[in-house]
Amino acid sequence: MNYHSDEQLELLNLLFQEESSQQSTLGNEQRNRQQSHVSEQKSQDAKGNDASSEIEVRPDAGREQRKGTPEVIFGETKGVAQIIAMAQELLKESGRAIVSRVRSEAIAPLQVAFQEYTVCVHESARSMVIYKPDFVRPRSGGHVGVISAGTSDIPVAEEAAIIAGEMGCRVTRIYDVGVAGLHRLVEPLRNLLSNDVDAIIVAAGMDGALPSVVAGIVPVPVIGLPTSIGYGFGGNGIAALLSMLQTCAPGLSVVNIDNGVGAGITAALIANRVAQAREHQSR
Repeated sequence: MNYHSDEQLELLNLLFQEESSQQSTLGNEQRNRQQSHVSEQKSQDAKGNDASSEIEVRPDAGREQRKGTPEVIFGETKGVAQIIAMAQELLKESGRAIVSRVRSEAIAPLQVAFQEYTVCVHESARSMVIYKPDFVRPRSGGHVGVISAGTSDIPVAEEAAIIAGEMGCRVTRIYDVGVAGLHRLVEPLRNLLSNDVDAIIVAAGMDGALPSVVAGIVPVPVIGLPTSIGYGFGGNGIAALLSMLQTCAPGLSVVNIDNGVGAGITAALIANRVAQAREHQSR
């Protein structure tokens, strides 16, 4: 049975036609402008003007409607003006802007720029979500569990939890249950499974062993999230990543080091798909 919505299928049918049309239009416009701008550009270059100072952004505001995942602004390498420009476009189109890896010095200017909106700052996760006052976050019916091995892994785990929540999932957090005290994991896992969790994210640094342990116990997909926590050689997340990649526990997928956004999106896509099938079966 096909659970894809008719709207999504129609979008897929139209996607390449629309992209082709846009590329053709843009190409014609660029060729038409090229000659008229040559002399102007030479004059600007002679004056030492920097063309890169102009902020040009193209956020993918239709991504969530097209494939169920929101556009996320990666703030770590962007200036405040660039983040503001991208967020304004997303707010205009979708009513929400998600910013990951926000630098601490950028938080206050962004709060000032969007003081007429609802701004949620998640400092530990270095994330920010900006909403229009009338924005209503969707509820998909999916359920994602987020587990951290240690307290040092919580910031990356929180980044994943925030994204999964913004994609409509119910999120259950279980923190500080690493393999150094494995008895702490039993009861939380039992609770997750009894509450129909659809996917589980496990964040771990150091030896990165916990995701394999969880994947060897539970009958749901597990996403391993290696973190850059540890000592000395391999302690920047390399050992954790390699350990997860070499797992012998089936059902464990792995994202890159500290990629909370990727883990959250992957888990939410799984959970939302399961929730959609669950809804169809209950009819």
